Amino acid sequence: MKKNTNIIQIRGIRGLIVAMGVVCCLIAGFVVFPGWVCMNLWNISSKFFSNIPTIGIIQGILLWGIIYLTYKTLRKDKLVVCIKSPQGLSEDELKDIFADIKKQSKEDLVLQAMIKAKESELKIKALDMENKETEQQPDSTNV
Repeated sequence: MKKNTNIIQIRGIRGLIVAMGVVCCLIAGFVVFPGWVCMNLWNISSKFFSNIPTIGIIQGILLWGIIYLTYKTLRKDKLVVCIKSPQGLSEDELKDIFADIKKQSKEDLVLQAMIKAKESELKIKALDMENKETEQQPDSTNV
């Protein structure tokens, strides 16, 4: 953990009200006020053109969002988003991963106990399945 990290603790109703006030101020300062400015600029420019309607505060906020997202998209340091289906792991990669897990399990006593418990559970299930199969098969010697 970073040494210069500050932890903010919200205690009680008073702390919750203060936190909500801070969030409201941030929203007002970074969303509503720029939206209000965009609305006023749009409405002033609509007076110069006869076919442009005036807009309200909600449309101003949406206009601000469009301007902000356009800026983020067109700025120099581009944001690259790649969407593709995940590739499956090859056999060698799986073997390496399982080898790392086994290596870590040798050092961790809790993990060793969990692995042993799971292995014994699987052995018990396998024995139960074998017993059920032998019980279901009829004896052909008694015919």
